[in-house]
Amino acid sequence: MIRLAILNLLLLGVFHSFSLSAAEANQTKLESLPLQYEDVVVQRRFDAKVEAVHKSTIAAQLSERITEINFDVDDYVEQGSVLIRFKNTQQRARLEQAQAGLREASVASKDAETELERIRGIYAKKLVAKAVLDKASANYKGALARETRAQARLKEAQEQFEKTIVRAPYAGIVTQRHVEIGEIPSIGKPLMTGLSLDRLRVVSDVPQGFISVLRDGCCPARIILPGEQQQNISTQKLTIFPIADSKSHSFKIRVDLDKGQHGLYPGMFVKLVLDIDTQKRLMVPSTALVFRGEVTGVYVVTESRVVFRLVKSGQMHNDGRVEIHAGLEQGEYVALDPIAAGIFLKEQQTQ
Repeated sequence: MIRLAILNLLLLGVFHSFSLSAAEANQTKLESLPLQYEDVVVQRRFDAKVEAVHKSTIAAQLSERITEINFDVDDYVEQGSVLIRFKNTQQRARLEQAQAGLREASVASKDAETELERIRGIYAKKLVAKAVLDKASANYKGALARETRAQARLKEAQEQFEKTIVRAPYAGIVTQRHVEIGEIPSIGKPLMTGLSLDRLRVVSDVPQGFISVLRDGCCPARIILPGEQQQNISTQKLTIFPIADSKSHSFKIRVDLDKGQHGLYPGMFVKLVLDIDTQKRLMVPSTALVFRGEVTGVYVVTESRVVFRLVKSGQMHNDGRVEIHAGLEQGEYVALDPIAAGIFLKEQQTQ
């Protein structure tokens, strides 16, 4: 009887010790997250290059000596600014002659009109013959024709004079200057090359397997700079070229960016991110992941203990959560504070 009583006391002590350990585990204040499968967008990243929508080279429209160059490489130019001036002595003289000719023709036209009105009044009183009225009318029509020709000559002279002044067709940056002051370039020779940073686009080659998905409608693209965090840069339009490359069997796509500065420059290498599908994934906050060398894990919280579990992580999303491809199951709880979970695990192992 004494031995049986001692055995009962020992068993009671062991049971009490186990119950206390379970109670301590249940009383842990580790904040955890239950895992559930969620619909997430499957994304693909493609190598892409930034291009300028507005890029042009201005060429000479006349052969005259260059007298003035106002901008150089890397200078910002407002739309309509004077880039280059040519010698314009002949063009200015022709313009002044055309202006004087138009003034003379306008005066003659007004005189002819006044004379016609005077003859009409006299003819109404039957004081002159019909031939006199017809001659006055013909003189007026001739004066109008001469005025029209004078206007055309003035317009031509203005256009020739304007060719001596090279203006910026849009606001942008000068990327190359092809001439120097004193040169006499031939007609058609490049003078200056520039581009606009306000209108950019991204061009990429996409494998043919994704084209059908993109043609059915794709979410707005996202741009990622190498070595930088993902940036959501607004886009306007996605254009798919209708012909595939015969060697790579890929299609060229072009994404137009919204007007404005985005910190991008033509020629830059970027990543183009496109949404191509929707799949179910387990998601955990990136702050819950633990990195030990080349392996990644999380702390899984159960009713009685905390365990460290290796996982295979996937893509990180904009909301700061990471896809889990292997190592966890739906319904399990993941510790949100890995430091606190690690401390608790060590205390658990020492008990």
